[in-house]
Amino acid sequence: MTDWARERALDRVAQLVDTIETETMPVPVREVWVFGDVALGLDPVERIDVYLTKDLLFHGDEDREPDFIDSHGIEGVGKTVRAEWADEHPEHLRANANGHAAPEKCLAAHLVDEDEPIHLEVCNASFEDNVTQRLKGAMARENYREILDPRGTCLWLDGRRSEEAFEKLRAGEYAFPPLAGALEMLGVDEDDAQTAADAIQQFREQQDGASVRGDVV
Repeated sequence: MTDWARERALDRVAQLVDTIETETMPVPVREVWVFGDVALGLDPVERIDVYLTKDLLFHGDEDREPDFIDSHGIEGVGKTVRAEWADEHPEHLRANANGHAAPEKCLAAHLVDEDEPIHLEVCNASFEDNVTQRLKGAMARENYREILDPRGTCLWLDGRRSEEAFEKLRAGEYAFPPLAGALEMLGVDEDDAQTAADAIQQFREQQDGASVRGDVV
């Protein structure tokens, strides 16, 4: 795993937000958050964790779907991802195991290089809502690796960038408790919170290069 200097990591996050602001995305993006090392003020940064809230396509171009089935063997273009985006960035078009265009994979291909230590979480729900939902499910199944680190900072919302959030990140002004403490604040028992925090840390240490997770709430 290659660590990044904090300034480099923050510059990369700013560049990612710039891309979302200025370029056509495969699906509408409503929120951009950072969590984990970047939000915690660590230096160096082992991984850059980014959360994107995406919206569904309500005015797609379903008539274009056959074009991409013929050219790429991928269904759903114009329904789950923008046909306009696929025209501009065919090299970033990705499908799930069923051969349908996968918004989270398309976003990751567009935004992140494969060798970058960046993890994307992509969901239709807001960061705060998904933290709660994922925690409930993970604790019920005792699958602690599914927990979403609640220590996050919103950088971009509904087309507006938070310059104040970027300034605070660069100054290291955010103060968060250890992960176990943050989970306790969300109602997790002390022993379970520590067990979960250890499992999450162990899982993170196993990750390398770019990764993405898609979620629906």
